[in-house]
Amino acid sequence: MKLSFVLLVIIGLVIPPVSGVKGQVAAPGEKRGTGIVVIKAARLIDGTGAAPINDAVVVVSGDKIAAVGAASKVAVPLGARVIDLGDATLMPGFIDAHTHLVMRVVGDPEGNGALFRDYDAFAAILGVNNARKTLMAGFTTVRNVGAPNFDDMALRKAINDGWIVGPRMITAGHSIGITGGHCDENGFKPGLADGNYKTGIADGVDQVRAAVRYQVKYGADVIKTCATGGVLSEGDAVGATQYTYEELKAMVDEATKLDRKVAAHAHGTEGIKIAVRAGVASIEHGSFLDEEGAKLMAEKGTYLVPTLIAGEVVERLAKTGILGGLRGEKALSAAGAMRNAVKIAIANKVKIAFGTDSGVYEHGLNGHEFALMVEWGGMSPLDAIRAGSMGSATLLGVDRVTGSLTPGKFADIVAVPGDPVKDIRKLENVSFVMKYGVVYKGTGAQ
Repeated sequence: MKLSFVLLVIIGLVIPPVSGVKGQVAAPGEKRGTGIVVIKAARLIDGTGAAPINDAVVVVSGDKIAAVGAASKVAVPLGARVIDLGDATLMPGFIDAHTHLVMRVVGDPEGNGALFRDYDAFAAILGVNNARKTLMAGFTTVRNVGAPNFDDMALRKAINDGWIVGPRMITAGHSIGITGGHCDENGFKPGLADGNYKTGIADGVDQVRAAVRYQVKYGADVIKTCATGGVLSEGDAVGATQYTYEELKAMVDEATKLDRKVAAHAHGTEGIKIAVRAGVASIEHGSFLDEEGAKLMAEKGTYLVPTLIAGEVVERLAKTGILGGLRGEKALSAAGAMRNAVKIAIANKVKIAFGTDSGVYEHGLNGHEFALMVEWGGMSPLDAIRAGSMGSATLLGVDRVTGSLTPGKFADIVAVPGDPVKDIRKLENVSFVMKYGVVYKGTGAQ
């Protein structure tokens, strides 16, 4: 008898087959809905910008939407499980195009030393709770734009495999930026936080291309870059340009070849224009956007992701002294400019997607961004809701499967009490959350 055969026999005796092992061995897989579920509510907003439907019904079959409309026009299948939410408004699951689920929240007293004191796995562990909070706030899809150590990939896998609960994640890996720029770790003595293209620090066209390839190799769905300085980084002006046009163009070209889009953090006026000309898909923040830049964005089809709630939070932190020095000055300057920039964008018909920069503030409060889009930006409630559904879905490239209450799309459905068209702040109190046909919050939670 050959030795290999003997070993196989022994292994078979010692290790029983998976089906006979007590406890969970294989990933359970993310839950999917089963059977027919009918959801009723006083009204429905489908996420496309269309007028609300009163006395509404959504029929869900398994993990997908089967029918949508007024109750008088939609037949309720026999034997269906009925969830009647009463005086509530049904909407598609919200989509946040700018999150940081795997980081300490800005203002955390231990945050400044986290780079050297936290264990490598700590950020991902924080992300587990942050992901749950985000889903329970009604956000069934997020784009996570930057995380250390590919922790966002770990979190995405844990959600997709069913180990934990959270939103559908589109991830970026490391943000890509210049040495000493906003995407770098600054303020430490030389040698403590030096990066390279693998960790997203890339200078020159060749390094930029290598950085894109490396992030994609390890699972990046999108490329995040820093085209200008930022509010919370040390030592750079908030509006200063960082990458050159040639570097950004190389980044966009490389990402495009690999079927990825580029999201560009950009506060400053000139940096916004350079990034738009280079072909990025979205400008994140856009605080000092001017009319010329807005017209250019509209011409190129570039989205603006305003992240107004981040501006509100850093402004408050600066006024209370939690953000001091240069960072405090930058916070006040950028927050003030944001109020005007979003109005300029809307006036020039720039495409708007919903993003919050969660991580700059506490996770689970994402819905407050809707109110700021209306109150600061002058958007109508329906336009703000569309930005947080089909607007973001189209930018993220998931509009064929989510982003609206449309038959054939995944059953990602949320509800709030009352009418958000009359009071946009109703969106800060989500009472019902369904993802893939599974109820996670509210009546019928499983």
